[in-house]
Order: sequence, then structure tokens, then C-alpha cells
Amino acid sequence: MSAPIEFVTLDWCGREVQIEYQYVGSSDPQAPLVVFLHEGLGSVSMWKDFPETFCQAANCRGLVYSRPGYGQSTPRHPDERWDVDFMHRQAFEVLPAFLAALKLDPQQHKLWLFGHSDGASISLLYAARYPQALAGAIVLAPHIMVEDLTITSIEQAREVYQTTDLSKKLGRYHQDADSAFWGWNNIWLHPPFRAWSIEAELASINCPLLAVQGLDDEYGSLEQIRGVARRVAKAELVEIPACGHSPHRDQPTLLIKKATDFICRHT
Repeated sequence: MSAPIEFVTLDWCGREVQIEYQYVGSSDPQAPLVVFLHEGLGSVSMWKDFPETFCQAANCRGLVYSRPGYGQSTPRHPDERWDVDFMHRQAFEVLPAFLAALKLDPQQHKLWLFGHSDGASISLLYAARYPQALAGAIVLAPHIMVEDLTITSIEQAREVYQTTDLSKKLGRYHQDADSAFWGWNNIWLHPPFRAWSIEAELASINCPLLAVQGLDDEYGSLEQIRGVARRVAKAELVEIPACGHSPHRDQPTLLIKKATDFICRHT
């Protein structure tokens, strides 16, 4: 059952930032703990009821949080521009600090990560840097390199944001919609980011890994998860028909079945 939204304060980028988070699912302290990492424009509230539904089905506890700049967490500072390593910093700085602030020690109680899109890439980076910290990971539509398809879709998103009421719609989920949108959009369309890749880092991952992608994903080809499978020994793939970039929205029933089975087999 979902607990109330709470906040914890971290020291990051030379200032204090508040992080919103929520526990969902089982209340059993011995149940596996799944940490949910949202997409590039996501937040706690944009997951809607999926984490709760999934955790109840899998008999897991869930921890959902909004990264700095998203949701009700501290917005990006007006002059703060994310660099090419922004996902590495989330994986190596923010996530460990967030877990420590909540007194969650992955060495004592190994965690599961459940990431979507940018959150999936951050999950892969964390799994590669801290190979002994995880019981496993589930990644939806991860990015392991930058494709022309991805850039085209992000350019289209910029056009939509500038010409429609998308800002107002995102304002339902973010304290500062401009902070969330431009932080994500500007770095992905920054020319040096075209060379970004985490392919070489994937070989360090040794936990069980389920990589999921829709066959109609408008932000990446199947090479994203197939590239994961070639580099991660314990990776399993799920390719879902009639599904775009968000399997948890497009095909939630199938995804929950596949992911629940995966956690049960590796718990």
C-alpha cells in the first residue's frame, strides 16, 4: 500500500536539494526492495499507480523517487546546464547519496533497480559501478548509445513543447516544467552528446538483468537492448509488440507478468 510522499535533503552540486520519494507495495521488511528510476521527463507522480501494482503482484516493497530537477524535487537552478556525464552523475553521486540518506545499505540488503529510459541507463551505470550492490535490475527502453532515431524524436518533442500546451500538462507533474523539460532536452540535443555511449561499461554488470523494449519504440531501436545482451552475461530480453517507448503504460499486464517472474526466479 502506498505511503505518503516524503522528502529528504541531499548535498549535491554545492547546494542542498530536496528529493521527493514514496514507499509502495508490501509492508514486509524482508520483502525485496525495488527502487524505481523514472524517464527523462518523469517523476514520482508520472509513474501513476504502476509501481504499487507491480510491487503488489511481485510481493515486493517499492521505493519511487524524483531526481533533482523533476517532480516536486528541487528544480534545476536557472543557470545549471547538465553536461554529457549527467546520467553518470545520477548513478554515481545522487543515487548512492539518496540511499545513504534513507539509511539503505545495499551491502546489507541488496536492492533491485527498475529503470525506464534515462532511468534505465542510470540503472545500468549503477549496476556496472557497484556490481555487488544489486540483487538484479529491470530496465525498460534503456539508452546505451545515441541513435539518429532518438535525436529526431527529441527534436520533435522540442517543437511540441514550444508550440502546444505541453508545458501546462507537464506542470501537473513537476514543480517547474521548464526546468524538467529543458534540462533533459538541451543535453540530449547538445552536439557533443552524440558521442555518448555506455557500451564499454556494461561488461562489468554481473547481476541478473531483464531488458525490455517495445517493437514500436520511437526513441530507440532494438539494438539498444540487443547491445545489452551481447555484453551482460546474465541478461534476458523481452521484445514487446504493439508497444512504444513506455512498456509500463502500453503493455502493463504483460510487463508485470514478465518482470514478476524474473524477480521470483532470482530471489
